Amino acid sequence: MTSPAEVQPVTQSDSPVSDSSARPVLLLTRRLPDAVEARASRDYRAVLNPEDRAFSGQEIAARAAEVGADAVLCCAGDRLDAATIAALPRSVRVLATFSVGTDHIDLEAARARGLTVTNTPDVLTDATADIALLLLLGAARRASEGERMIRANAWTGWTPTQLMGTHVGAKRLGIVGMGRIGQAVAARARAFGMTIHYSNRRRLAPELELGATYHADPEAMLPVCDVLSLHFPATAETRHWLNAERIERLPPGAILINTARGSVVDDGAVIDALKRGRLAAAGLDVFENEPNLHPGYRDLPNSFLLPHLGSATVETRNAMGFKALDNVDAVTAGRPAPDRVV
Repeated sequence: MTSPAEVQPVTQSDSPVSDSSARPVLLLTRRLPDAVEARASRDYRAVLNPEDRAFSGQEIAARAAEVGADAVLCCAGDRLDAATIAALPRSVRVLATFSVGTDHIDLEAARARGLTVTNTPDVLTDATADIALLLLLGAARRASEGERMIRANAWTGWTPTQLMGTHVGAKRLGIVGMGRIGQAVAARARAFGMTIHYSNRRRLAPELELGATYHADPEAMLPVCDVLSLHFPATAETRHWLNAERIERLPPGAILINTARGSVVDDGAVIDALKRGRLAAAGLDVFENEPNLHPGYRDLPNSFLLPHLGSATVETRNAMGFKALDNVDAVTAGRPAPDRVV
């Protein structure tokens, strides 16, 4: 294991603690945006990861013990299971994840250990909704096929029947999980003239529903989904929720969009449906076991694939980092964390 890079604060005058040796030690598991690392280095004895190496859970625990970390700012790709949490030094008081999802953290183990776990809600809604619409349009209009044709110098000119896709206007968009992101996707889809259907644990108030049709049972909604967009968390109960049986309940030629988590779809069933034309297309930004996605997707012309870009804007990633640091600030100062999960 490489030795951690400890960066001293940039300016001591701006820090709430003038003695740098008295500042809490903050371990950042991955390289974060410059503005986020600058703030972390100003206010903490920040242990950075300038090479952006992906450490295993046990390596994270070993690094935390080596530097005497008071807090760990982790990311969605870090597997913080029960064994990792048990191996963390007693000095660690908070795990602040640079994500909304917490499926990479064993929350029960953290609760039993007395660790505070926080996430970064609210700040990535619009960026993720934008990506969902990019996936929807890209999949419906066969954008990846056209882009590959251009790059391969295989385009011989316009023809009347070339790469004919699906017009999304007047199509029915079914949203499973009508939280902040689901609602933001619905707002954008309405601008394209789509009709909104949704299923959620609770029906929205009329002022939030905005004319969308509510389905208490998502199974009952599937037959009316020309486009199905998934926006619910990954849990043991939702693993492979979209399976072969549910795909068969969709209208023939439906389009699948997933910006939630890769594990909520059964890759084998989706790939089979894409091959058979049962699904016309799929737009996917997340994958089970990413970055080691199912190889069957790569050769499918009707799969529009992105490398987990949902929150990947400068503005959003900065906001996520600042929110994570706000939570670390609170816990290390003895205050309640504003975005506490556990």
